[in-house]
Amino acid sequence: MKTQDFLLELGTEELPPKLLPKLSQALTDNIVNELKSLKLSFSSVESFATPRRLAVLVHDLELQQEDQIIERKGPSVSAPDQAVDGFAKSCGVSKSDLQQKSFGKADYYFFSKEQKGLETKGLLQVVVDTAIKNIPIARPMRWGSSDMQFVRPTHWLVMLLGGEIVEATITGLTAGNTTRGLRFTGKQKFTIDQAKDYRQTMMDQAQIEVDFNLRKEMIRQQVTKVANDNKATAVIDEALLSEVCALVEYPCAFSGGFSESFLVVPEEALISAMKSHQKYFHMLDSDGKLLPSFISVANIESSEISVIIDGNERVIHPRLADSEFFWDQDKCQTLESRLEKLDRVLFMKSLGSMGDKAKRIEELSGSIASMMGANEIDSKRAGLLCKTDLVSEMVGEFADLQGVMGGYYALNDGESSAVATAISEHYHPRFSGDTLPSTPEGLVVAIADKLDTITGIYGIGQGPTGSKDPYALRRMALGLLRIMVESKLKLNLKALISASLSAHSTDVNKDCAPVIYTFMMDRLRAYYKEQKLSAKAFEAVLAVQPESPFDFHLRVEALDIFTKDEASASLIEANKRIANMLKDHQNLSTKVSLSILVEPAEKALFEAATLVEAKLTKSTNYIDNMQQLIALKVSIDTFFDEVMVNAKDEQLKAARLNLINWIRSLFLSVADVSHLS
Repeated sequence: MKTQDFLLELGTEELPPKLLPKLSQALTDNIVNELKSLKLSFSSVESFATPRRLAVLVHDLELQQEDQIIERKGPSVSAPDQAVDGFAKSCGVSKSDLQQKSFGKADYYFFSKEQKGLETKGLLQVVVDTAIKNIPIARPMRWGSSDMQFVRPTHWLVMLLGGEIVEATITGLTAGNTTRGLRFTGKQKFTIDQAKDYRQTMMDQAQIEVDFNLRKEMIRQQVTKVANDNKATAVIDEALLSEVCALVEYPCAFSGGFSESFLVVPEEALISAMKSHQKYFHMLDSDGKLLPSFISVANIESSEISVIIDGNERVIHPRLADSEFFWDQDKCQTLESRLEKLDRVLFMKSLGSMGDKAKRIEELSGSIASMMGANEIDSKRAGLLCKTDLVSEMVGEFADLQGVMGGYYALNDGESSAVATAISEHYHPRFSGDTLPSTPEGLVVAIADKLDTITGIYGIGQGPTGSKDPYALRRMALGLLRIMVESKLKLNLKALISASLSAHSTDVNKDCAPVIYTFMMDRLRAYYKEQKLSAKAFEAVLAVQPESPFDFHLRVEALDIFTKDEASASLIEANKRIANMLKDHQNLSTKVSLSILVEPAEKALFEAATLVEAKLTKSTNYIDNMQQLIALKVSIDTFFDEVMVNAKDEQLKAARLNLINWIRSLFLSVADVSHLS
């Protein structure tokens, strides 16, 4: 089988940096799918992406399709001659050229012919054209007088099979072997002789690293080195690093500075200005304090680097001056004085204003604080003020600072440190792996805020459906559950859901609490899946519907340990057997009269269960409780070996059913272990 490497490079105007990895992956996936649909084999595929190009390199692509046998099924052999002749004519043959084969319970006419495999070179135009058109683009652009559409205007197209140009015209471009380098330095245009040499040619001719991940690591190393040269530590945000990588083809990191006078502004505001507006990395000193300097990455290596540094320093100054202005202006008003403005900011239709939401959070925070033992006054105060920074100048400019700036403004107003910290952290955790609020009051307000949003949006019928979750309720619910589980809060989730729903207006359906609880449990299932804990253990605990997520977690942990005990298999099967025996019986009790029991085995089980029950009622240590239940193994096994539950004596039969129902209830005090079978 003959093979060659195939290279596709599509040159464009600068692509949206945040979309670049997705565009690259989509193009690669589409190329692979098209080749597979044509039954063209290959060994591997590489993706390349820079601000001005998307490229795919297919290694060892088969040069011709394999020959195929095409078979068509016709009418049955008992069909009228007219139908058979019509089928033969449609195949371009006579009836005598058809074959008879069994299919199911009857014989049919079949026509078979060998189809020669087509040359790959002649198929690649359709492959590439389809792959590009199938890239999902929310807002495609048109340019010039053509009807071509893409995320950005396209300028050149390279298609090589080995060293041979593939004849094709796509997006109005004729394929060739000429690519382009940097805009303002080095070779503007040059050829690629062999598809397999694409990456090396780009590096040799234009110093462009086309591999996105390698270029990303190159930038990381450069930024780290610049920081080390400045005897500082660079803070490298991964999202910012990816965005910078999508902005440059030839990275060259350098450092600049700004006036120390700006350091009176909260460092989060300065960092946000540097990151969001200028894509700068910030640096910290040995004590972890922000330095009046930054690291930027140019898209060119220049002998006049001082000019570039000076230009960046001049650009960052007004940005930081704006932050300083917003900080000074916002301090002139207290958070409490901003409550009136919140009443004019809509939270969501049917859920009232942000002022209404703040009042609900205040009320719910008070209830949660009393359950948790947190400071109720501070919790309510933080709950009432937690959204007021949304109408500040700083958050209006830097939305990612909401909550954070509220904490600073609270301290400026003379609020307690507990209130300020709770306000600054109440959005946590904001994403997977994010930290939890660090104080009891912060935990309280975070729970209240998330609950209010979830119950309100569910209550007006706008909960997630399928893959759609426009209000990010799944992420919010997972954050809420993480707070309860990882902070070890024994809070009644069902009661909290009901309390939150009751605080909403009459536009909110108060009867959707069970639906919200089920939704929350689905997110808890996802949490345990990420933790790689047993799905069966989750279902076993879910069957008994614990009210507290942390209590739920303790039960899951206990089952995880229980299943590692040698005795667990027998007890799991015994529980399954008991569940099957009891499913057709109603009005059973867990009260058993020892005087009715006659067999030594059932009396022994009764006595063992009595001892275990006494210990279980005094303990919520589920790991110890499961160990106590394991101690019943011998008695349960002996009971089923020696006792006939369905006795002829109805009174004895009822007593035995109640006995095993009692045994099952002891296990159900932790979980339904029959689900572990």
